[in-house]
Amino acid sequence: MEKDTYKTLVTASEEILFKEKNSKFYGYAYPVTTEDEVKELLEKLKKEHYTARHWCYAFQLGTQQIYFRANDDGEPNNSAGMPIYGQIQSFDVTNVLVVVVRYFGGIKLGVGGLVQAYKTAAQMALEVAEIEERTIDVHFIVSFDYKNMNKVMRIIKEKNIQLIRQKMELSCEFELAVRLQEAAAVYDAFDQVYEVEIRYKDEK
Repeated sequence: MEKDTYKTLVTASEEILFKEKNSKFYGYAYPVTTEDEVKELLEKLKKEHYTARHWCYAFQLGTQQIYFRANDDGEPNNSAGMPIYGQIQSFDVTNVLVVVVRYFGGIKLGVGGLVQAYKTAAQMALEVAEIEERTIDVHFIVSFDYKNMNKVMRIIKEKNIQLIRQKMELSCEFELAVRLQEAAAVYDAFDQVYEVEIRYKDEK
């Protein structure tokens, strides 16, 4: 059966601080849905921590098609971004950005020490974040004439479908959100009704 839920953050986490050999690692976790949001949050943190040495991060977007990036921001290869991304995977969250800001304390940690420090700061940031499970929803557009309103409303009630938006003009158009697992059945239910059209929202 196709997985139709995912876990993400409810709100941004509180700032956490992890110290290792005089270096300070500030960890943050944010819910995000676009790369533009990622850029804005990074810029904001760079202003807040303008004297820091590194702003390392990883993010993952998407529920079915997953897109992720990890950035070491000048630390040795794979010593920061990937350990942070590893924590995103181990908490099994998506649509999330985790940033760890490092202030260098004068003592080198070595690659092993860096990996451990970034991993720990990312883990601490995700531990204090509120994580919730959400359903992966498919959005449909249903178009029909007023005379078929009762038929459409009956299916919406029977199948307990979430009505996102309705447009009532010369004809009617509803946007519906349906759990992924139930999408095919709902599509068929509307598709069989005479004079009612249904399409996936992305289709024009």
